[in-house]
Amino acid sequence: MKLQSKVKFVSKDKNLFFSTLRKRVDDYFIQNNLPKTANTTMIVKSVVLLMCYMLPFIALLAFQPAFPLSLLLWFIMGLGVAGIGMSVMHDANHGAFSSSKRVNEIMGHTLNLVGGSAFNWKLQHNILHHTYTNVVEMDEDIQDRLVLRFSPHTKVKFFHQLQYVYAFVFYGLLTLYWVLAKDFVQYNLFIKNGVNSNSPSENRNWLLKLITMKVLYFFVVLAVPTLFFGIPFLQVLLGFVLMHFVAGIILTVVFQLAHTVEGTSHPRPDENGNIENDWAIHQMNTTVNFSRHNKLLSWYVGGLNFQIEHHLFPRVCHVHYPAIAGIVKETAEEFNIPYMENETFGQAVRSHIATLHRFGRLPDMNEAIG
Repeated sequence: MKLQSKVKFVSKDKNLFFSTLRKRVDDYFIQNNLPKTANTTMIVKSVVLLMCYMLPFIALLAFQPAFPLSLLLWFIMGLGVAGIGMSVMHDANHGAFSSSKRVNEIMGHTLNLVGGSAFNWKLQHNILHHTYTNVVEMDEDIQDRLVLRFSPHTKVKFFHQLQYVYAFVFYGLLTLYWVLAKDFVQYNLFIKNGVNSNSPSENRNWLLKLITMKVLYFFVVLAVPTLFFGIPFLQVLLGFVLMHFVAGIILTVVFQLAHTVEGTSHPRPDENGNIENDWAIHQMNTTVNFSRHNKLLSWYVGGLNFQIEHHLFPRVCHVHYPAIAGIVKETAEEFNIPYMENETFGQAVRSHIATLHRFGRLPDMNEAIG
């Protein structure tokens, strides 16, 4: 049995919240004669972020600056990696970048350009996280990681008491783990649990492509600077680690501020695999916005500070989220459904730290909701 077939959302009462909201959002785009996909702002942003990743690397090879300056270039590349992950590949792999499937596929593979796997990411994020948000058995994005506990339903270990202190160090290792091992771990996991429904021959071909992409990525980023440009390998390696540490912290913190903060619920299915809630309301109960009115932050994080709007309308390009957020909030209030948000980035970070502290001290299951 496929993993996702075991859990269902079952609402006893017919709720008109999402159908009403969807019509209002659709009307907004129709009345303003706007596509739901990328506009000029999104295209320019994509170019800027891709150049933020590629141009420093070209400069590193062409000019071979002193080591301190080279580290600055690697740092900027880290900003580019995170920006591509949040703003470019994210929309494209949701089918929100363009009305063209081919364009979405090309832009979605910018994830492969920074060392990841678009195929695995779609399974992890689009299917598991977006469908089963904060359901610990299903949501790969919020499951415990090594020494980190993100759910009130998993076992508390003694070192979790300090996770609010050391968490950010481990966040910096996220993308490094991703490019080195995570895609291979997920390749096997998603076949085993049925999330990957491809045939064995298709998966063998995909594994070959995955290995080829990884080898090419590491060759270009790590080997080329040393073999063809004479840059000491240790300097390249240190810069590479710095790049991924910067990207890892940014990506993980931004994601956690939407789901592992105060106020979010972590429901579990009953013995029949049912979660007694409407899917859209479940998204409202498990997701929090932050810094909605910070235009610079919103530009860089790809609208991931508008996670409520993103979870309800993942096929709408994020550049439209500020405009439809008012519609979502007003409709939620009309139906007496919580619209949770932290006004500033600082408030969101403090809420996340407080939640890590709380999860580090909770006995098992004592905060079960749903």
